[in-house]
Amino acid sequence: MIHVTRDLLTVLLERAAENDPGETNLRLSATRAGDFESDTGLDPETPVITHFTPDVGGSVNAVFGVDLGTPAGHGGARFLSHPEGFLGVSKTDDLAAVVLVAIPPYDGESVAAFDRSGDGMGLAAVDAAPPEESIPE
Repeated sequence: MIHVTRDLLTVLLERAAENDPGETNLRLSATRAGDFESDTGLDPETPVITHFTPDVGGSVNAVFGVDLGTPAGHGGARFLSHPEGFLGVSKTDDLAAVVLVAIPPYDGESVAAFDRSGDGMGLAAVDAAPPEESIPE
């Protein structure tokens, strides 16, 4: 079972709808359920997808093969939209350990989770906000 915060899922689906008919492709990061300030009802070690990272550092990656866009230890999941309506993983998709795919009309019924092989996985929205993060001074 893949867990994602409901708020993040809403933002991802809105972003996909805004980009339609273009595709959306975002890196996703998770937070352990035990790090949430409220009780999620999940095992404390369960990863919950909480953040997305826009693709950055593309030119460095293209030239040197160094991915500066993914924070260290993050990015084991991706969010993709398929405006043409294919709710699955295709051979041309950027893959990760977990891939969330959304199709029009980009609502809660038109998104699913898959592993990198394209096998479907359960997807559950968690009604909790991730812990606030701050940048050290």
